[in-house]
Amino acid sequence: MAELVSMMNIGKELARKLNSVGIGSAEELVCSGAKQAFLRLKERYPNVCLVHLYALEGAVCNVEFNSLPEGRKKELKEFSDFLKR
Repeated sequence: MAELVSMMNIGKELARKLNSVGIGSAEELVCSGAKQAFLRLKERYPNVCLVHLYALEGAVCNVEFNSLPEGRKKELKEFSDFLKR
């Protein structure tokens, strides 16, 4: 979990949640990707939201989630909206 917390945008709470769904390292998060990690979180924690998805993508890309390109944020929002249906 300590390794996850060292990633950009990943705080203790999000790292704990990731660990609880089987993602316990930075390498595992990068390999699974933000969308897959978000799906796993959403199954266990239905209240995770778009900001969590942005944070995961930022962690995978090693950028602040606010600095994600607008096009990528739009793709992620569409993915999140699709899951709500």
